[in-house]
Formats: sequence, C-alpha cells, structure tokens
Amino acid sequence: MGMRPMQEKVWQRRGEPYLLIKSPPASGKSRALMFVALDKLHRQGLKQAIVLVPTRDIGASFGSVPLSAHGFFADWEVRPRWNLCDAPGPEDSGGKVDAFGAFLASEDRVLVCTHATFRFAVDKLGVEALDGRLVAVDEFHHVSASPDNRLGEQVRALIERDEAHLVAMTGSYFRGDAAAVLTPEDEARFETVTYTYHEQLAGYTHLKHLDIGFCFYTGRYADDVAAVLDPDKKTIVHIPNVNARESMGDKVKEVEHILSELGEFDGVDPATGFLLMKRPDGRVLRVADLVDDDPARRNRVAAALASERIRDRDFVDLIIALGMAKEGFDWIWCEHVLTIGYRASLTEVVQIIGRATRDAPGKARARFTNLIAEPDASEVAVIEAVNDTLKAIAASLLMEQVLAPKFEFRPKNSGPVDGLDYGERGYAEGGNNIGVDPTTGAVQIEIAGLKEPASKEAKRVCREDVHELIAAFVQDRESVERGMFDEELVPEEITQLRQGKIVRERYPQLDAGDQEAVRQQAVAALNLLQEGKRRGRQAAGEASGEETPNTALIDGLRKLAVDVKDLDIDLVDAINPFRQAYEVLAKSLNEGTLTRVKAAITAKKSSLSEEEARALMQRAVAFKKQRGVPPSATSPDPWERRMAEGVAFMARLQRERARATA
Repeated sequence: MGMRPMQEKVWQRRGEPYLLIKSPPASGKSRALMFVALDKLHRQGLKQAIVLVPTRDIGASFGSVPLSAHGFFADWEVRPRWNLCDAPGPEDSGGKVDAFGAFLASEDRVLVCTHATFRFAVDKLGVEALDGRLVAVDEFHHVSASPDNRLGEQVRALIERDEAHLVAMTGSYFRGDAAAVLTPEDEARFETVTYTYHEQLAGYTHLKHLDIGFCFYTGRYADDVAAVLDPDKKTIVHIPNVNARESMGDKVKEVEHILSELGEFDGVDPATGFLLMKRPDGRVLRVADLVDDDPARRNRVAAALASERIRDRDFVDLIIALGMAKEGFDWIWCEHVLTIGYRASLTEVVQIIGRATRDAPGKARARFTNLIAEPDASEVAVIEAVNDTLKAIAASLLMEQVLAPKFEFRPKNSGPVDGLDYGERGYAEGGNNIGVDPTTGAVQIEIAGLKEPASKEAKRVCREDVHELIAAFVQDRESVERGMFDEELVPEEITQLRQGKIVRERYPQLDAGDQEAVRQQAVAALNLLQEGKRRGRQAAGEASGEETPNTALIDGLRKLAVDVKDLDIDLVDAINPFRQAYEVLAKSLNEGTLTRVKAAITAKKSSLSEEEARALMQRAVAFKKQRGVPPSATSPDPWERRMAEGVAFMARLQRERARATA
C-alpha cells in the first residue's frame, strides 16, 4: 500500500486509541499518521481528524496526498479552507478559533492547525467538543507534564475524558528541561511504536553513515569557520543567537563573514532571492540567507525553500539560518549541518541533526558538526565555557546512543534465541553470549547478576524509556564533570548512585527492585555501547577508517566477551561511561586548555553529602547480604572502600545527632 517499514509498524497498531510514535526525523511520521487517520475515519467510526503542528511551515507536511496512487484504499485530502496554517492572522485570532469551531460543525474530515491555534480553540470550546475525533500531535516533545504547559494540560484532559483518540509523534522523546513529556500514568495508556535511527539508516538506499562530532575554536568563530565549512557539501549553517556567548554581536556581519569565506559576491537570483557567490574555481554557489532582517527578502527566500524546486539538487547549495531551518525543515540533499555554539536543549540538537538524515541519490554520508568556543583562561566566565563544552559532549553521547542498534539485556544462561547470530562459536552455555538479529541489527547481551523487571510498568520502561534515562544522565552535570575529570572517581558512584537517584526521581511509583532493574538496563546500554565502540576501534585499527560503525561495535562487543572472564553487572557498573568522551576531548583541546578545564571542575568538588552517604549505606547492606561481611575500609576494591566510607559517614552523623538531643 505504499508504506515504508516504519509506517508499516505503525499501521499494525492502527486500532489503538492512544498511539505514541517515536521515530527519527525524515522517517515518514506524517505519512504514517495519514494511513492511520484514514483507517480511523473510514473503518473505526471517528468523525474527524485534527492534526497539530508546532509552526505554520510544518503544516505543509500534512497537505493532500493521493495515497491511492500507491495502492492505499483512500486519499488524504485537506481542503484549503481547513489548513489553518495557511490562513492569515495570528494564532490566537478570533478568525482561526471560529474556523476551528466551524470545522467541528462541518461534514469535512481533516483539519491542520498549529499547537497554538488548538490551545486557544480548546480553551474556548472545551475538550468535550473533540469527542469522537482523532487528535494527532506532531513534534509531541513540545508537550510537557508540567502544570504550566497548556497543551500538556489539554492532552491530559483528553486522556482523562477518554472520548477521543490520540496519536502523538516525535523524533526526540525528551525535552531540554527537567519536565517529562507525559506522566508515567498517562504514558501507560499509550501503545508505543519505536523506530530507531539504526533501523532508518539500514533501510535507506543511499545514506548509510551519519557522523557526529564537535570542533573547538579560539577567538571569533568566523575566523575558523572555513576550516569546517566544505563548500562542496550541501550545508545548513546555524549561527548563534545574538545573546549567546559565541555571538559576535552583529548577525548580519557574521553572515557576511561566512559568505566572504565562500568567494566573491556575484549578484542575487531575482526569482528566489538566493545570493550568488563565485568560488575561486569559477563555480557559483547559491546561498539562501534566512538571517536577513528585511522581512520581504527573507520571506522570498523562505518561500523558495518551501517550493517544489527544493527537490532539485542544484536549486540551492548553502543555507544560513538563525532560528529557522530546524524542526520539520525538509531538504533531502543536506549533507552537513554546521551548528555554531552549543544548544542547551538536547531536543533541539536531535532536531537539527535530523536535517541531514534524509536519504538522497549520491548521498552516502552525512555529518553534524558543533563548532564551540574553546574555554579560555582569560575569560571571566570560564565555568560557563566549560559547561557549554560539557553540554556539547552530552549531546554527542546521547546521539551515539540514539544511532546505535537496539540493545536487549537478559540474565546469563537464558538460552539461545532462534534467528540470532552468536558469532563463529555459536551460543555457549555458561559463556558470555552476544547475539545479533541480522534483519534489524538489534543486539541481545547476556549479563550475569542482571535483575529483571517484575511489573508491567517496569518492563515498559526498560523497553521504551532507556534513551530518556540516558538523556537525563548525560545532562546531569555532576556526573559528567566527575566522570571526565575526577581522577579519584570510583565509577560506581555515578553508575549506581547518580543514575539510581535519577531513576528513583523519575519513576517513584516503581518499587526498589524494579527501580534497580531499570537502572541496570540504562547503565548497561550506555556503558556497553561506549566499551564496544572503544574495543571495536582497537580491533579494526584506528588507521583503517573503513569499518562501518555498526560492524565495529559488534566486533568490539564480541572482543569484550572474549577478553573478560564473566560479563556481569558488577563489571558493567565499574565502567566509567565518560572515559571515551574525555579521550576525545583530550585530542581536541591543547594540553594547557585541558589542564585549565580540569582545574575549574576540580575546584568545584564537594565532600560526601548525607544523601550520597545514605545511598552508599543501602548499597553496603546489599553487599553484606550477598557476601556475608560488611564492606571494608581497607579493601583493595575502591568501590568497597567507598561503601564503607558511606557507612562510617552515616554512623558518625547518627552519633552527632544523638549527642545533640541528649
């Protein structure tokens, strides 16, 4: 019926009243929604479908499509009157709200509007006006469980009323702030369809590699941009906000400086407004400037980029943007996204990277580069610069996880699974077994001592929420700082204590056993990916550079299985997840700068807190139960010594409090 693999996965769940689609940018979520919505309208008895998008320009993704031309039973039709993204006026205008109400009273089937228009309309009409209808929310990460998120409140009201169907779609199910997208209770109502970047790239015809990296510059970024800007690659450049530390203070001059690195000005295309820049070799680059302050010129360029001509590879070569060309922007030829300055939101980073992940003929490799300022000893705000660096590293770590194959962890000796490739030696009873699904690339790893989730909710979290937990972990500043720069760190302090704290705060409804099972799954996914990639590079030989990342990862994991006597959860917890990030940073920064960064972090090191000591004591209780003796302060094992320190801290604190009350 004309479906891609991801769309087929969604189609299999079309009967669910609450459907959550987690799928990368460019994977076909809008078309998947059309298939499901039409089935709900024609076969499941729903009256109408209402599609919500965050910004007007994304509304074009949900325009009319003749699906029957590819074998589907109906076409997706949106009457121009009901595409409110094209209607003039502000989102809160009475005209758009009235049009929303008129649609509900009509016999027409599909309406497209912005999140904002929907919010104002529902405020006026009430959620009961949506009974018997489908509400589809694109870019669902804009929703938040926070009570001050109005769209989130309305989504919760729809779920509580339970008279409408909901389809939620997102390429990044985590936000840039601490708020969750949905409460655990509401999320449990949804059937989740997850389609990974790994599956997406594996299913592409042309694009097979996506490189993620960051580069440092000193002084002004414009002086170093030529070193990372390849004029032979179709590129989107995102310059920093004028208030950002990296900004030079004048966005127009910044664009002019970038243009000067490309060549000489050769005029303006009158039809599109694109700037024509002649290269030294005589080739003329077509540059779309979306930073221009003149609304008429900028709108003409934006309209050209939204036209059908964007599908022509030679139509445009370079796009320079500030707040545009991110979420929902579709340019299949983009090979390189160059983002200047760190982005505080990991969601924004994932969306930006998604601009380069479209499949296109002749496009075998794509790249995301984050150009960030190197911490400078002369800066007053050196800590701010260090924090920016750590946030860029966190984004890189998360994207590595997002791009990796799906991991599944099982207790040791669970037995072989049909269809999995266990390598040349096959499945070995009592051995370290790693199986790979040759069709999906998913990796199944047996780990001794692994705690399995018991409740239905814990199993769902382990299956669906590991990336969100890792996102929270790599954004935990203390974990990253200590993991990279504390030479006395015992890895378990962050893998067990810090990650354990994150799990407890995020899933307080789970009992202690399930919280520990969830923690182990998240740490295993992060640490085994990092260790597998590190050993894979060693096995392949860094100089070759020809191994695909997925092959290198599997090779590295199997090398780990051979090298260690017993792959158990204690070994996994003893891996510092930020070790590899430090090695990358050490190669990127000069020794003097790295020393200053380390000094800035070390200066912030704090002593053991009561909360940390209490968590250590709880670990010590489990240690004694397992081994029959308490942890020793003189043990050669640093983690055992740290647990003993926590016990001593709590004992000392109890004595002090007893004396104070005596």
